[in-house]
Amino acid sequence: MTTETLITLPKLKSGTMRIVPLGGLGEIGRNMTVFELNGKLLLVDCGVLFPEEEQPGVDLILPDFSYIEDRLDDVVGLVLTHGHEDHIGAVPYLLRKNDQIPLIGSRLTLALIEAKLAEHRIKPYTLTVEEGAWRASAPSSASSSQSTTPSPTPGRVHPQRGRKRVPYRRLQDGPAADGRPDHGPPALRPSGEEGVDLFLSDSTNAHVPGFTAPEKNIGPVIESYFRDSERRIIVASFASHIHRVQQVLDAAHKHGRKVAFVGRSMVRNMGIADKLGYLDVPEGLLVDIKKVDDVPDHKLVLMSTGSQGEPMAALSRMANGDHQVQVGEGDTIILASSLIPGNETSVYRVINGLMKTGADVVHKDNANVHVSGHASAGELLYCYNILKPRNVMPVHGETRHLIANGRLAEETGVLPDSVLLCEDGSVVDLRDGQARITGQIECGYVYVDGSSIGEITDTDLKDRRTLGEEGFISVITVVNRQTGTIVSGPDIHARGVAEEDAVFKGIKPKIEKALIEAIESNKEHTTHQLQQVVRRTIGSWVSRKLRRKPMIVPVVVET
Repeated sequence: MTTETLITLPKLKSGTMRIVPLGGLGEIGRNMTVFELNGKLLLVDCGVLFPEEEQPGVDLILPDFSYIEDRLDDVVGLVLTHGHEDHIGAVPYLLRKNDQIPLIGSRLTLALIEAKLAEHRIKPYTLTVEEGAWRASAPSSASSSQSTTPSPTPGRVHPQRGRKRVPYRRLQDGPAADGRPDHGPPALRPSGEEGVDLFLSDSTNAHVPGFTAPEKNIGPVIESYFRDSERRIIVASFASHIHRVQQVLDAAHKHGRKVAFVGRSMVRNMGIADKLGYLDVPEGLLVDIKKVDDVPDHKLVLMSTGSQGEPMAALSRMANGDHQVQVGEGDTIILASSLIPGNETSVYRVINGLMKTGADVVHKDNANVHVSGHASAGELLYCYNILKPRNVMPVHGETRHLIANGRLAEETGVLPDSVLLCEDGSVVDLRDGQARITGQIECGYVYVDGSSIGEITDTDLKDRRTLGEEGFISVITVVNRQTGTIVSGPDIHARGVAEEDAVFKGIKPKIEKALIEAIESNKEHTTHQLQQVVRRTIGSWVSRKLRRKPMIVPVVVET
């Protein structure tokens, strides 16, 4: 996929840091940012965006690598902040282009991505950042800390010749999640400095007032359902939310239940977490999913993927009745996750399907079974007041989230001109304490459809939506140009337009008449022009008669 800059970018001066987000701004997912200094590139995150209903057939959406594709040899490292798919999911597709790019991250995050890369037959070069350490890799360095919550505090990208640090997102060593700080983390303090030059902060919950509740509030709620449920319990969560899984294991052990992991990513990730010591699994607690029929319903817990309504995830298949686990009357389903914006329709469809079976579905709308891993307005204000940034660039969120985050920064004294509301592809230059938007590159969606990467276009998706929503009509006609007659047809075949093909009998004479008139008026009409005559004739008739706008494929064959 070739991408050209929309405007000529200014030449990057020595000592100036350039920041270019390739994803994650104006959307929840596809997080990826490029930091450039003195001719070298440092990448932060490389995630995927999951498709919505208007993108039929698409499996994943990747960042657009075109901006760095010709400069992969200048990349000194890819910093992975944590192990969520929207931050690491696109790494295999980047390393297909250059598998020598070092991956920098915490022990857990690197273990998760190594397992994913093994499925793609890629063995990466990794650099582990230990707790409290700095990993130097010119032109920048990154830090890591152990978090007591399932989410990291904001981290730093530190230009080695620069005057100030650029807080971005602290690497997570422990349960993987997004940017929510503990209250009062000393690592955030600027260490006697007056402030930082540029703060890139998570915006997802910037519109939510107050402070995000601590994780410890969730354990007792989950345990209450384990205490009161008389049949099976199915808990759905992100496959990388290890802390939530630990809470489920603890509750199951306390109430004498066995636990089975359901879903390939859940099984894989929990195996990794257990091996690295991040899970405390009591002896005999786990049971293989193939043997769950041997466990009484009141003694069984299923820890599943699919909390976001993903069509092929385990919970969605249970809701559709095409999974080996058949949900039934009296089962308790707990969706222990927040709704990612854009996934609401899919999630509620799964909830409705589960409730039709008679199951009791517990989710964030009716119970406190999840707290967000993202900082709310209170935590963001706290960070701004501690860091005292000269410039702020809200990241990670839809447009409304970015704007809300920018307003919070202004409330703490950041000048409006120093709040950079960017979009994917914005070019930000940081020099001498001033950050400014200096350009814009083209930064489109790259669609993965099966083995196809980047070949599907928005036009293709529009055609797919038309096929799915309005149907399909093909019209085949054989004409004799010399005699000006119809030799055969028009034969009309339709799918998803009308209940019976007999409805098209009335339009056939009109198509014949239109073709004959076109041939008689101009013997030089090309086959394509004759096909357009057929398209216009049947298209206007279907629109008027059936109130539909199907995809029309006319075929005119000359004898």
